[in-house]
Amino acid sequence: MLYSLYRGLTHLAGPAVRRILDRRAARGKEDPARRHERLGRPVLPRPPAGLIWVHAASVGEALAVLPLVDRLLLLGPHLQVMVTTGTVTSAALMARRLPRPRAFHQYVPVDLPGAVDSFLAHWRPDLVLWVESEFWPNLLSAIRRAGIPCALINARLSARSFGHWRRLPGTARQLLSVFQMALAQTAVEAERLSALGIADVRAVGNLKYSAPPLPADLAGLAALSAAIGSRPVWTVASSHAGEEAMAIAAQVELRHRLPDALLLLVPRHPDRGGEVADLLKASGLSFARRSEGGRPGPGHGAFLMDTLGEMGLVFRLAPVTVMGGSFMPVGGHNPIEPALLNSAVIHGPHMFNFAEVVGEMQDAGGVLPVSGPDQIPDAVAGLLSDPLRRQAQAEAARAVALRNATAIDRVMAALSPLLNRAGVG
Repeated sequence: MLYSLYRGLTHLAGPAVRRILDRRAARGKEDPARRHERLGRPVLPRPPAGLIWVHAASVGEALAVLPLVDRLLLLGPHLQVMVTTGTVTSAALMARRLPRPRAFHQYVPVDLPGAVDSFLAHWRPDLVLWVESEFWPNLLSAIRRAGIPCALINARLSARSFGHWRRLPGTARQLLSVFQMALAQTAVEAERLSALGIADVRAVGNLKYSAPPLPADLAGLAALSAAIGSRPVWTVASSHAGEEAMAIAAQVELRHRLPDALLLLVPRHPDRGGEVADLLKASGLSFARRSEGGRPGPGHGAFLMDTLGEMGLVFRLAPVTVMGGSFMPVGGHNPIEPALLNSAVIHGPHMFNFAEVVGEMQDAGGVLPVSGPDQIPDAVAGLLSDPLRRQAQAEAARAVALRNATAIDRVMAALSPLLNRAGVG
């Protein structure tokens, strides 16, 4: 009944959704040139042979499935993979990272019945692999009605989301019945998904462990390394609103102890660069701005990296990383990425999106948790001033990441029967 109500409301919501898309485009949150994709009107032709559709909500999920895309393409020379996401940032990253021409990006359609039906009628995928936990009722119901084989991969379901779904057991069972299989990141999440009615649920590990180290432009790395020299460097990576002010305050205090220290400040959303630049100006901390072609000079206390796709560069430059999203109730961001590049990780109290990863790294001595922003200066100073301790911590985290890198093998083995059933195995 709830889904019928939702579907009926979304039938009427077209004009309102179009206005929302227009407003988002005005703020740089949508790509006007590809608005037709969001409305279920693709212009690219459907590949003539097999097509696997992988849906990943945003940047983190999309990066996690890149190793899976590579493995899927090995199944046959004529097979193609379409990756859908819903954000401009993830689209730009996929344009650079997907192995073209056999893998390509499209925007996921908004969850309006007409857009969904048009999207599926055009692409007619042979198999759908849905990443993590972004559940769109109309889209999933249309996949089920079309009889397309579908699996939930790298599945994640927080205790809070599980609690919400448990209060609507019939709706959850109907919505999730589209998945013939769910491959969960952890045993706990496997139990939650099984309780919601998915019949075949397995805990196979986190695909984010299987991703290779983030790439970096070597010329850009050399230029920035030369500009920074031997200065002590730390980064606040993928920061959210409120965390930049904390980072700036911590850097001001840190420079009383380490006068040459340089902060690489990397907002999660580069379009917030102007807002962050205003905070830096107000603090009196001198800085250069990457998006304007700047480089950190000897007198700069901060380098604002408000650009896209340069985290591999950041983690190679900064031997200490403070994880953004962990000092606000965002849930944190991926600590595996800095760990693979030997950057020692500090995180705040809100890392619930990576609870098991952080727990395993902490047990190995691979991360340094702090309870609040007031502890950041001490934590950063301690690691920057003690290279042996810093290296030991970084190596412990990297060892955890490498030990779990075979998650992709378990995912492919578990998917094998479904791949064969879809005719793409």
